[in-house]
Amino acid sequence: MYTIEVDNLKKCYGEVQALDGVSFRVHHGELFGLIGPDGAGKTTLFRLLTTLIKPDSGEAKVDGLDIVADYHAIRSRVGYMPGRFSLYPDLSVEENLNFFAALFGVRVEESYELIEPIYKQIEPFRKRRAGKLSGGMKQKLALSCALIHRPSVLFLDEPTTGVDAVSRSEFWDMLAGLKERGITILVSTPYMDEASRCDRIALCNEGHILGIDTPTGIVQQFNAPLYAIRSKRTFALLEAAREQQGVVQCYPFGECHHLVATEEFDKRLFVEALGDFEDLEIEPTEPTIEDVFIKLMRR
Repeated sequence: MYTIEVDNLKKCYGEVQALDGVSFRVHHGELFGLIGPDGAGKTTLFRLLTTLIKPDSGEAKVDGLDIVADYHAIRSRVGYMPGRFSLYPDLSVEENLNFFAALFGVRVEESYELIEPIYKQIEPFRKRRAGKLSGGMKQKLALSCALIHRPSVLFLDEPTTGVDAVSRSEFWDMLAGLKERGITILVSTPYMDEASRCDRIALCNEGHILGIDTPTGIVQQFNAPLYAIRSKRTFALLEAAREQQGVVQCYPFGECHHLVATEEFDKRLFVEALGDFEDLEIEPTEPTIEDVFIKLMRR
């Protein structure tokens, strides 16, 4: 059973093709991640699915309802947390929550049991203005407001951007708890390390979906020899490595470079060719989702 169905959605802003034939399905109760950089089309997709804008072509359904014909019914069933903090900064934590409850015609008490694990962490600051909260507390307040009317589907557009590492981890723990309650969650993030917390992910770039699978399944798509190479002369090593025989691709990766090689790649010949790099280190390494993403972008 699918809660979200997207078929060949397209959306342009002038000459900019924000979405170009996007299609995917999200199962009921699934935590589905859209992984990609800024400009990938993630926010446009969220605005379409939450009925804030209309597509140029294609179709999509949320909870079996068409995003164009049934927009009013969809709005009462979904919770949406935009990428930018969109609550009222001059209202207190408590006032924001009460406002959004009234907006959906419910009382906070009716849904408090659902938001309690999240809201209790900021409840001691309920009289503080929302604009004075830390990034992590703003995040928890925005999520509480998105859940106050008990939505069946939750849309979260880059909810952890600009938040410290501890708050990011706590937030994903909260999402796991909401998933256990049967809420379908579509979340976007530019952070590849967060992808492993999803049931399935879609890798997105420039309005296209490059691949869809479980995090493990995505990594298993990487089918070429991969090496980590290091030297104190970081940039010079990157340029020199790209010129060597058997090297398909070489790119910065944290404190080292990742080198994608052909099956005929000869490690010994590579080291000999880069004899000027006396501190050169090269060793096989396991691919990550980011490696797969870079490889798919190159195709």
